[in-house]
Amino acid sequence: MKKVLIILNPRAGKMKSKGGLFTIVDKMCAAGWNVSVQTTQKQGHATELAADAKKSGFDLIVCCGGDGTLNEVIDGVMQSGSDIPLGYIPCGSTNDFAASMGISMDITKAIDNIIVNDPVSLDIGNFNGRHFSYIASFGAFTAASYSAPQSRKNALGHFAYILEGIKDIRSLKRYHMTVKTDDICEENDYIFGAVSNSTSVGGIVKLNSDLVDMKDGLFELILIKYPKNPAQLTRILTGILSSKFEKDVFTFTKTSRVEFDTEDEIHWTLDGEYEKGDNHIEVQNIHNAIFLKK
Repeated sequence: MKKVLIILNPRAGKMKSKGGLFTIVDKMCAAGWNVSVQTTQKQGHATELAADAKKSGFDLIVCCGGDGTLNEVIDGVMQSGSDIPLGYIPCGSTNDFAASMGISMDITKAIDNIIVNDPVSLDIGNFNGRHFSYIASFGAFTAASYSAPQSRKNALGHFAYILEGIKDIRSLKRYHMTVKTDDICEENDYIFGAVSNSTSVGGIVKLNSDLVDMKDGLFELILIKYPKNPAQLTRILTGILSSKFEKDVFTFTKTSRVEFDTEDEIHWTLDGEYEKGDNHIEVQNIHNAIFLKK
């Protein structure tokens, strides 16, 4: 009998109801799976569980939680070198990854799709050795993803990030750095940057779906330059809302790798979770790194 490990974050907004877990287990059992459930007890626990899954005889991991929980699961699979397929039931407050992948936000539909659909390969990011599924970002709006209280995230979802982001943009902290890809090399002051593989960048910037392919081996690199006057600030806000990135206030390109060099350490988020930065950051796209049933 096939074995599935369900890794569940009990603090995720939609998993506070025991009915959701019952539905998942019932449907997996009815489909002929031997089900084991583990709840995460601490930060990094999902990584430990996922890293041990293959050698423990599991044929599938189903992650029930938010994008941060999925990040930990993917990191565990990548660390172990396993090819075990993943399923994702989005139960967080924003679920940007699920939205980009077209994964149903309905628990019943999501588990039905995991059961019947074949896995597809996806690209994963490597951030100085740490893996992420869809975004690494710094600057304005970035801190909002981990500073917004969980209760506010659960109640307001994306609106919570916008509220926190407004606080950030008033201060307009500048980050001076040199950015290098295979095609560009620029030194400038920025208020925000993201290396993403998603139609939703940092919970704030939206990309048209025709700009993003999550299995093409490339990231979308977005940098927002420090505005020199109110007119540039207006064009930044307009660009965020419209996905039209004027060159004097944005840098936008596709790349498989990018390096960031700074004098001061800059804090980042990976998939919405805090990540300590460094003076030198290298982000690489790992093509067809994982297999996802969706």
